[in-house]
Amino acid sequence: MADDERLKGLEDKIGKVPKIFRDLQESNPELYNSVMGLDHMVWADGLLSKKDKKLIAIAIAAAMRDAHAVRAQIAGAPHLGISLAEIEEALRVTFLLAGMPAYVHGRAAAEEIYKK
Repeated sequence: MADDERLKGLEDKIGKVPKIFRDLQESNPELYNSVMGLDHMVWADGLLSKKDKKLIAIAIAAAMRDAHAVRAQIAGAPHLGISLAEIEEALRVTFLLAGMPAYVHGRAAAEEIYKK
């Protein structure tokens, strides 16, 4: 797969391509190929669908209160047909395990992205 196709696939999954991936493509092609290969393997449909994996990623990013990661993961959710209601349900699990701040953090990002 050509590098442009790989980056487009990544963009479809997470909403935008982080600058680090473009930088790695130039500065360390071997590491870039390894990271992109792992990314492809992890996100491929298996026992869990890409959609399920995306909801897990959103919940983890919210639990970690990582503003960049939660927005990037949510930005890619519409590409997989994920609704705001599905994100809300995943964030309720986050709330149960990681607390109200994680829920609020994820919910605010989801509302911002889905209201555009």
